[in-house]
Amino acid sequence: MEYQKLGNSDLVVSRICMGCMGFGSAEAGQHSWTLDERSSREIIKRGLHLGVNFYDTAVSYQGGTSEQYLGRALRDFAKREEIVLATKFPPRTKEEIEAGVSGQKHVETMLDQSLKNLGMDYVDLYICHMWDYNTPLFEVMDSLNRVVKAGKARAVGISNCYAYQLAKANALAEKEGFSKFVSVQGHYNLIFREEEREMALLCKEDHIAMTPYSALAAGRLSKRPGEASKRFREDSYARFKYDNTAKQDAVIIGRVAEISENHGVSMTEISLAWLLSKVTTPVVGATKIQHIEDAVKATELILTTDEISYLEEAYLPHKLVGVMAQNRPV
Repeated sequence: MEYQKLGNSDLVVSRICMGCMGFGSAEAGQHSWTLDERSSREIIKRGLHLGVNFYDTAVSYQGGTSEQYLGRALRDFAKREEIVLATKFPPRTKEEIEAGVSGQKHVETMLDQSLKNLGMDYVDLYICHMWDYNTPLFEVMDSLNRVVKAGKARAVGISNCYAYQLAKANALAEKEGFSKFVSVQGHYNLIFREEEREMALLCKEDHIAMTPYSALAAGRLSKRPGEASKRFREDSYARFKYDNTAKQDAVIIGRVAEISENHGVSMTEISLAWLLSKVTTPVVGATKIQHIEDAVKATELILTTDEISYLEEAYLPHKLVGVMAQNRPV
């Protein structure tokens, strides 16, 4: 396993980050396809054995049970100082705003809940899950700076934002002497490459780490036509993101399958090898041990310039989907 520094931070992370949205009680959250604790622990343990030291979860995943499962597994199987643990918090709710809960209080409450779920004293990377249009940016950045100063987080990041928002936030942080965002977790993969328009350029110039989610497009980039996992069948949110462009995406997916056959490797390895050539560390969800094994193998695969061009040339512009399409100012 290779390791890199995460942007401008002192965090050293594996080239693969294990995404833990698939872990947690199905009864406690919004997804029916998530794993129970025993199965989650097996995958986490295998990831640790393969050298994965970077784990990503969120307080909202499966009612907090994702954090709980992950925290117990890491405490049992790893040394805390050898792990880079990231979790995320959502924007203030309508009820909090009406009750007068400040941005600072919201962040503090969310982090304390995450630390309780994880059974830990601090997280390595604390991430805004999405841009909060209803809270002053100063309050968000001030509160994140406070948790870093208090030792509850070592660094801060953001997810689901536009490039101008990331630039604006870090400019404010620099002006006020606050902690800057060292990473951005956006929607980026072979069949959704809109992050290349501005975000990737900003991150390269300012040395901000890109740690994209949906690295395999909810399994679409890892399966040949006709193959389907339980998540593929039951994840209505993923269908919302990808079904409308299925015809044009199928061309690229077919090319992934073609190159995987030429190399004698899985489609997962080809898709991730392409993404690894673009970003610091992709967040890869795993609901089977093979998922994390193939992800780690991808770090050893180098695609040729011609192969990368072949995978990329069929791409057509996509409309914003998912969180970015939903979380916009009214």
